[in-house]
Amino acid sequence: MANPRTIAKLEARIHERAAHALEFEVRDPRNVLVTITRVELSNDLSHAKIFYSVLGSKSERSKAEHMLASAGGFIQRQVARVLETRKVPHLHWIYDESIEQAQELDSAIRKALERDRIIAQTGKPPTDDEEIAPEAAEGDADLGDEELDEGDVDDVDTDEDDADADEDGDDEPEGDTPPGRA
Repeated sequence: MANPRTIAKLEARIHERAAHALEFEVRDPRNVLVTITRVELSNDLSHAKIFYSVLGSKSERSKAEHMLASAGGFIQRQVARVLETRKVPHLHWIYDESIEQAQELDSAIRKALERDRIIAQTGKPPTDDEEIAPEAAEGDADLGDEELDEGDVDDVDTDEDDADADEDGDDEPEGDTPPGRA
């Protein structure tokens, strides 16, 4: 069993070299936007799982799977050149579904936030007939900012409120004067 630090270093080298080989050295028309997301190396250093994702449709994913199956030996030889081990781990290519799952989760959260916004505005949940518009569910990238209603204008601080609070007329905060300037 290898040291966890050694395994982490080897995983990083495998990740780096396999990504480089995919990007610059594999001459295959099926090589379209394949990204290596992570590498997991077994404790005995005999097997390496390379997780990858593909940007595109299911047909492009299928093309990438076939390309990786045919280019696997070449990439393994390229990885063997940079590893300083007696045996080279056998590479297993696994499609990483975590990105798709994260997109589905993000979509569900956005829909829930939009539904909550509708409930806050109308006071009742939307019916099944009223579907949330997809563009409204997408929302802005900054979900933390809420729009102010007209009734919330009193809560906003203005410069006039600050001028009323400062009775002596100077703009410097009290108690923060530097020493020797009293």
